[in-house]
Parts: sequence; structure tokens; C-alpha cells
Amino acid sequence: MRYRGKVIRLALVKAIGVLLGFLVAVGFAFAQAGPVADAIYYRGNILTGANLESGVPERVSAVAVAHGEILAVGDDAGIVAKYRGAATQMIDLGGAFVMPGFNDAHTHLGSGGRIRLSVNLQGAKSLAEMQGRIRAAAEKAPAGQWLSGGGWDHTLWAGAKLPDRADVDGAAEGHPAIFTRVDGHIAIADSAALATANVTGHTPDPPGGKIDRDAGGNPTGILRETAQGLVKAPPPSPELRRKGLELAIEDAISHGVTSVQDFSDWDDYLVFEQMEGEGKLPLRVAEWLPFAEPLELEKQQAAQHPATDRMLHTTMLKGFMDGSLGSRTAAMNAPYSDDSGNSGIPRYEQAKLEEMAIERAQAGFQLGFHAIGDRAVEMALDAYAAAEAAVQQPSSPPRARATGPRSEMIPVKRVPPHDLRYRIEHSQVVEAEDFNRYKQLGVIASMQPNHLLTDMAWAGQRLGPEREKYAYAWKSFLDAGVPLAFGTDYPVEPITPFRGVYCAVTRENEAGTMSFHPEQKLTIGETLSAYTQGSAYAEFAEGWKGKLAPGYVADFVVLDRDLTVVGAHEILGTTVIRTVVGGKTVYLQH
Repeated sequence: MRYRGKVIRLALVKAIGVLLGFLVAVGFAFAQAGPVADAIYYRGNILTGANLESGVPERVSAVAVAHGEILAVGDDAGIVAKYRGAATQMIDLGGAFVMPGFNDAHTHLGSGGRIRLSVNLQGAKSLAEMQGRIRAAAEKAPAGQWLSGGGWDHTLWAGAKLPDRADVDGAAEGHPAIFTRVDGHIAIADSAALATANVTGHTPDPPGGKIDRDAGGNPTGILRETAQGLVKAPPPSPELRRKGLELAIEDAISHGVTSVQDFSDWDDYLVFEQMEGEGKLPLRVAEWLPFAEPLELEKQQAAQHPATDRMLHTTMLKGFMDGSLGSRTAAMNAPYSDDSGNSGIPRYEQAKLEEMAIERAQAGFQLGFHAIGDRAVEMALDAYAAAEAAVQQPSSPPRARATGPRSEMIPVKRVPPHDLRYRIEHSQVVEAEDFNRYKQLGVIASMQPNHLLTDMAWAGQRLGPEREKYAYAWKSFLDAGVPLAFGTDYPVEPITPFRGVYCAVTRENEAGTMSFHPEQKLTIGETLSAYTQGSAYAEFAEGWKGKLAPGYVADFVVLDRDLTVVGAHEILGTTVIRTVVGGKTVYLQH
């Protein structure tokens, strides 16, 4: 009986073992029937973007990626146990800092590429250095070939004097030549280029532009704003255009930029389409269209590519209200403090601007206006108020422009479901009462903190002590409840986001020897939010990018330091280790 009982017990144990094995096998099969990651990044210091502005942002150590999207985030053990499959790629981050990819809310990739392939004058510390670069290009160019390029900045030179055509004539050695200033708002043309374009002392200033003239009334070579269009170098060949764009994109992804909101030529956009069709577009591009073009053309261009394509599509209409502070063409309510006869150059008559804004808003376009001076900001806000009134009450006539004091203007209250998310690009100089107007009209302040690094040395001289209080006023916007979207204005400034991050949290120049109204600086959380989630909101993409969360695209960057804990000056030396777009590594540090 003892033997029989032992046999029965052994049989039961064996049966239970078989049953447990079966249950484990079934459980594993069920586990594998769930979502399996294409890749798991683990052992990381990962900032997901959740609670970024709270001071206690969410951090995890692992992220699972599938089909170009974030599958899950969490701790190493949990993510690996739940989402690892036989073919899952395992990437050990080695403790590196990871964050959502930077979304540059204001770029000009076409211009950036062409500067890289033409006469690059960026960083020239003197007129002589600029001339030397032009001369070197002229010596290599075939006779009669145009020379073009840009990036010069006379504020870096001793005396800060603008060049004239005689300064370029000798260096260009007879070649027609035109070179834009770093901000793109003025250009210098030599005598050969002016002659080729038939620009003489009798040529009238175009609307929204100015031809600088000498004492005899002849062009000096400086062309401001729309006057630059009078002298045009031949466009680049298709091959050269693509090469330039490839270089600009490489520049972006190597600095951790995974998305750009871009304003380039239509021919550049067609190259982006070509690259995407070939599977060779490594970052997301939201392309702007010119506000000044005929509405029917804008509609045709917007309809050419699916708006649902997350890699490439057109978005807002970009218009220009004025120029720049560096060129003294920004439209101001009062003259420049260092140029008493000059208040800048407005680019539109207000009535025409409002008519165009209403027409385009009613057609469903998002509008974004370049405005740097306080007068230009008011022009943009007034146009948005008129457009908003027309969109909210389409049967009513357009709002008449207020002619009394600004305090008597009646703000327009936003009423859902209309959500056009008007933008003002740059928003550099704002009157105190206009922060609330941004808020009331739902206007996004799309700004570039790195501009302050360049402008800090002379902005106070241009503006005077009262106006400068609300210049580059990022904190005032946030305090008023205005959404911020950060970018670089590449190639006006380098596309690296880390200069802008540094400036936003310090309000100091790169040497740390000068500051500009430190009361306007931001926290690191506020800054990173503006460069990721804020930029996503500005392009209606906050529901699918800007965070590392389930269902969001797998766009992230691996850095050599944790931006949230290092000293402010250490931010400037940040190196990108890896850039991932849609789950694919598009840049890997060599």
C-alpha cells in the first residue's frame, strides 16, 4: 500500500508539473500575442516630457518603440518583460540623457543650404574678412558668373558701418554679386549686379522696401526689405538645390532637431517631396506658404500633399510686417533711440493687410506674421482681431479699425470651435498692454531665444531703456498665459538648439560677461517645453509629438549630458549622441 500511495503521489506531482508547464506556455504565448517592440532603449535617464514645467518632470529608464511610435515607457524590468520579442533590438543607453526631439519652430532650410554652397559670410569679423571670402570665390568662378550668398553682420565690425557697392566691386572682380545680411532683411549688391538689374538713381523704392542712395541720389548697393527683389541672382540648379538641402538637414539632425517648421522656396518643397518619395527625408518638415501670394495659388499648393502626412505637409501662411532690429528696418511706434529719423519700414497698409487676413482665415488657413518692432506687432494683432471677428461671425462686416487710443479697442473673445492658432514670429519688441491681446486672441508667440545672444550688445542702444524692458520678453508672455514656441531662425542663427536653451535660462551672452533683463529668464522646464510641446502646439501636432508617451511618434534625442541638472554654461557644450525620428536612428555620433 505504501508503494501504491507513493506511485499515486508521484503521478500527481508529474501531472501538476505538466499542468504548470502548460499554463506557463499558454501565458508566454498570450504575452507574445500582445504588442512586441521593434526596439527597446533601456538603462537610460529618460525625460518623457510629462509634467515638464512643474519642476518634477517624469523620468523613466526604458522606452519601447514599435512601428515608429512609442509603445510604452517605464522601468527596465517591466518594459523588457512585457515588450521584448525574439526580434526586438535592444539598445543600451548606458545611463545617457534622453528627451523628446527638438522641434525648431522657425527655419529656412533652403537659405541655409544655399549659404553652405555659395559665398558663406557668416561670422566674418570685419569688412576685410568679408571681402577676402568674396575675392576667393570670384577667383574660382567662370567669367560673368553671379556670386551670391549671405550671412554678413556689420554689427560685428569695428565701427559697425554698412558696406557699399564700392566695397564689393573690387572683391567681386567684375562678377555680378549680391549678398544678404545675416537676418535676410537687407542685401548688398555690387555695381555689376545693379547694372544687370537696371537699378539706377531713377528707380523708385518698391512698396515695403527702400534703396539706399548716396548724396547724388545713386544707389549705394544696400537694398532693404522688398527692394532686395529688384536684384536677383539666377536660381541654383536642381542638383545644387538638393545638395544644399541635404547639407541643411544633416546640420539639423546632427544637433538633435527632429522636426522643423520651415519657410523655403516652393522649389525647395518639391525637393522635400522627392526626398520623401525616395525614403531619404530624415526629419519632419511642416512647410509654410507665402501669405502674399494669390489665395487660389495658396489653396492649390496646400492641396498638393496630404495634410495627414506626418513627415511632410504644408501648414500656415507666412507674412512679413516689417524687417529686423539689426538692419533698423523693424517697424517701431517711435524712432530708434540711436537713429532719430528712422522708425523702420512697415510692409503693409493696415486696411489691405486686414482684408487679406480675413480672406485667408475664412479659407481655413493658419496665419503667422513676422513682426519684430512694436508697431509691427500691433499691425499683426489688429489684423488677427479683424480676421477673428470675421471667422466667428461670417455674416457680419469686417471690424472697423480703431482710430482712438489703444486702450479703447475692444478685444475679441475667442469662441470654440474655431482654433486657427494665429502666430507672431519673433515678437521681439512688445508694448506692455499687448501681452494680454496675445492671450485674448489666442496668438502664439513663436520666438528664438538665440537672437538675444546676437542682439544683446546693441539692442539697448536701438530701443532705449523703456522699450527694452519688454524686448525678448519670454517670461512676460508665459505670465500672461501666452503659448511659447521656440526655434532658431536658421540660418540667421546656427540651428543648434542648445544656444537658445542656454540663453533662455540665463539671459547672458555666451561669455557670461553681459546680461539683458534677467527678470525675463525661464526655467529649464519651461524652456524645453517651449522647444518641444510648445512648438508642436504651434503646428497643431500636440496630440502626436513633443512627448515620449504611448501613441506619440518615436522622435527623441540622446545627449551627452542632462540639460536639467548641469550648470547653465555647460549647456552650450552639449553633444548629440543619437537622433531618432519615427523609431529610426537618423544620426549617430561617430
